[in-house]
Amino acid sequence: MKNFIETLKNIWKIEELRNRILTTLGFLLIYRLGSFVALPGIDPQQLSALENQTADGLLGLLNMFTGGAFSQASVFALGIMPYISASIVVQLLGMAIPYFQKLQREGESGRRKINNITRYLTILITGGQAPGYIANLKATLPDSAFLLNPGTFWMSSIIILVTGTMFVMWLGEKITDRGIGNGISLLIMIGIIASFPQSLMQEFV
Repeated sequence: MKNFIETLKNIWKIEELRNRILTTLGFLLIYRLGSFVALPGIDPQQLSALENQTADGLLGLLNMFTGGAFSQASVFALGIMPYISASIVVQLLGMAIPYFQKLQREGESGRRKINNITRYLTILITGGQAPGYIANLKATLPDSAFLLNPGTFWMSSIIILVTGTMFVMWLGEKITDRGIGNGISLLIMIGIIASFPQSLMQEFV
């Protein structure tokens, strides 16, 4: 234990490493704070039906990966999962389409092009998932939970959900570039860790 403490002290003395740790923690804090910001036009006090729906099953798993943002109708409700889906699609295309195979062999320039394609595909996937998420909100929550007229709520929520996912993706990339470790993996991990105490309590109850 003493050696472990000494190791932490030595790590903290290295300025560059200390800055990277603080940057990573700062970005993770922003991600967690955003998970508690509800979509405009929803009464946060009336989300109990959505929380019950995401208590278990597939939606419960998705809620765990988003750190509870899905069940809180958060601006980060879709989390980083559309980006993960886009990355998987691009990897599969790399095995089947010559153009993507060529990009993979081009080194750094090819990697940048693949990253840009992944970002655009993330926007398309999120644009498809956002209306489904809003439709689920409409079907699950009472009418009194919605404070805006339907047209305004649909349009604003789709834009905010897409923007939220792109912002989370940006956070992950910044953590990778300026922090410690793989940013996307850290965001997924922090979401799972955030849900762990609540899941543990539910098991005891």
